[in-house]
Amino acid sequence: MKYRWKIAQWFELQWWQRYLAHRDKNQYLNWKRDYWMQFLSNMKEFYQPKSSDVLLDLGCGPAGIFIAFLQNEIDAIDPLLNAYEDKLSTFSKKEYQQVHFIQENIEEFTSTKVYDTIFCINVINHVADIHKAIQNIYQLASNHSKIIISIDCHNYILLQKLFALIPGDILHPHQYTLSGYKKLFEQHGLKISFEKKLKSETIFDYWVIGMQKK
Repeated sequence: MKYRWKIAQWFELQWWQRYLAHRDKNQYLNWKRDYWMQFLSNMKEFYQPKSSDVLLDLGCGPAGIFIAFLQNEIDAIDPLLNAYEDKLSTFSKKEYQQVHFIQENIEEFTSTKVYDTIFCINVINHVADIHKAIQNIYQLASNHSKIIISIDCHNYILLQKLFALIPGDILHPHQYTLSGYKKLFEQHGLKISFEKKLKSETIFDYWVIGMQKK
C-alpha cells in the first residue's frame, strides 16, 4: 500500500499541473473560494464558522478550504506543499499570512494546539495508512472539536472490491463504500452527527460527514 501511495502522490502532482496549466490564477481562486463557501453552506446544520475558531486543514492541497477563511488561525498540512509551491504558479505560501503551512503526512502530524474544527476534505482516501490517519485525527481532536471529512464513496460493492485490488482509481489508494468509511470512523472512536450527499455520479457519490469524539 505504501508503494501504491507513492505512485498516487506522483500522479496527484501531475494532475494539478495539468488541471491548472491554462487557468487564470485569479479567476480560479475566486471560483474556488465560492466553491468553499457553498461547501460550508451545505454544512450549516452541523458547523457554523466563527472568526475565533482555530482550524486545521489536513491534506490542504494548493487551494484547500484554508483560502475561504481570512481571519482565522489555521494550520494547513500536506505532504506535497513544497512541490505545489515549486511547480504551480497559483500557489504561494506567503499570500496566506493567516495560515501556518506544514509539509507532513496526515498520519505523522502532531500538534499541541486545541483545534475547534478539523477539516479533511476529499483526502482521507489519499493517505498511505488510512487506519493510522483516522486514529491521528482522533488524537488531534479535543472533546469539543468538530471533524469534517468529505469523501468519494463507491455505490457498488463489486466495483469497490475490484478497485481495491487493482489501481482503477490511481489517485486514491483506498476504496470504500459510504458504510465502509462510516464503520472505519466509528471503529476509531468518532461519533457521526451529520452526513450529506453533495454530488451523485455513476460509480461514486460524494459525501460530507460531520463527527466528534465519542
